[in-house]
Amino acid sequence: MAKEYNISKTAGQCVVCQRALEPGEEFVAAVREAGEELLREDYCPTCWGAKGDAANEPDVLGVWRARVPQPQEKRKLFVDDDLLRNFFERLEGAEDEAKVSFRYVLALVLMRKKLLVYDRMDRRDDGSEVWQMHFKGSDATHHVIDPKMDEDKIAEVSAQLGQILEGEL
Repeated sequence: MAKEYNISKTAGQCVVCQRALEPGEEFVAAVREAGEELLREDYCPTCWGAKGDAANEPDVLGVWRARVPQPQEKRKLFVDDDLLRNFFERLEGAEDEAKVSFRYVLALVLMRKKLLVYDRMDRRDDGSEVWQMHFKGSDATHHVIDPKMDEDKIAEVSAQLGQILEGEL
């Protein structure tokens, strides 16, 4: 059975200067790999600008800009298709069970959005299934291992994905 990702939750402040992010304020969020954990880090625009080209660091899986919601405002989860694709592609070749499960759920989301197309399934010598897929408009093949998760596990990993992308400010 696939293990869970331990996802750090945002503290509602800039990870560099420790200043509280105020409602309505724009910030930059980044998700990076840290061993067995995915770290969600939020930056005020000043500290993010001082970091230079941090979005291209090898352990950074994704970066996006957002605005701190007003306390009475209902949270909206809007995720750019490019961000999902970036997460998916950066997890290519991952062998860790949690990353394989995470990538599988991303593949399901991208298929539902009609961005990723299922081509065929191959079976490895060990009996595991690997889906061959491609992005619409591209010939590049992507291999997705089917971790054989039940519906509860898929829902759990999907919720973790939502936590990463939405955060808890």
